Amino acid sequence: MQIYKKANLKSFHTFNVDVTCDVLIVVETQEELVFAYKNAEWEALPKLLLGKGSNVLFTDHFKGVVIINRLLGIDVSNSVDSWKLHVNGGEDWPNLVAWTVEEGYFGLENLALIPGCAGSAPIQNIGAYGVEFKDVCEYVEVLDLDSFSVQRLNRAECKFGYRDSIFKNELYKKVVIVAVGLKLPKDWQPITSYGNLKALPNDELTAKRIFDEVCQVRMSKLPDPMVTGNAGSFFKNPVVSTQKFDQLKAMYPDMVAYASGDGMKLAAGWLIDQSGLKGMSIGGAKVHEVQALVLINSGNATTKDIISLASKVRSTVLDKYQISLEHEVRFYDSNKETYLHELVSD
Repeated sequence: MQIYKKANLKSFHTFNVDVTCDVLIVVETQEELVFAYKNAEWEALPKLLLGKGSNVLFTDHFKGVVIINRLLGIDVSNSVDSWKLHVNGGEDWPNLVAWTVEEGYFGLENLALIPGCAGSAPIQNIGAYGVEFKDVCEYVEVLDLDSFSVQRLNRAECKFGYRDSIFKNELYKKVVIVAVGLKLPKDWQPITSYGNLKALPNDELTAKRIFDEVCQVRMSKLPDPMVTGNAGSFFKNPVVSTQKFDQLKAMYPDMVAYASGDGMKLAAGWLIDQSGLKGMSIGGAKVHEVQALVLINSGNATTKDIISLASKVRSTVLDKYQISLEHEVRFYDSNKETYLHELVSD
């Protein structure tokens, strides 16, 4: 366990913005995690558990304890029809997906190169190319912050939704995720209903081929956070009623959308792009010139720059399409999670 006071968080979140916290703790075991939460020296301070910091924007100095999850380890077992993986929460998600494809445990390939740790995946119910975390989840193990006991929730108990779960709602601030259980079928079936995966020839539909295609597309469109600070998709794809979509489609025939339950999921990147915002900058923050859904730190961006740009994007899309974008990136101020509408007024 490593403990730092008045630590700089720049290297612990992918926006790479200069911001600090009162205490930074790197934990490698569940015992160290419990210590970080129970230690009397900072017991009264707010606490935030981070994996790779790939979906976070700090808006101010965090007057609390940031705990970096480095709980590592993967155990594999199998049943008659599936491979079962118990993955500790600090495991890097992109590395995990690549490893499963290499080892012949198929089912995660559509989720390649989504930044973050395994323990963060259930919170957002991460998804891409027609697959969501809930589709491969068997259980999630959590540390209860009242009893400090480890409990297991099955998939139904996690209440997964679009970029949503019980961990953002009923169990928010009550538990932290320490491990996930994945169930991958031995009778693997390719999922190619999304994007350019549709164009893959039938004789090339292997998990490795899908993995390679997803990686190629993501690398061609999305900036590498190791090179250019960003938090991936900044906004969620909004879901509207079919009636609302029909009205918009009549006005904008090229609008990109996909069926989602009883409604239609619009491509937020398309809305931003068609609003003429690609490449727009405020200070050191910029709308990415290839993928408009990504806001980047083009060099020495401040949190104020990023917030101002996000607000401009949201207000512009709202004015043009009467659709209010919701940010997927999670904002944290000096002591708690906050939201764009609380930080600015459009």
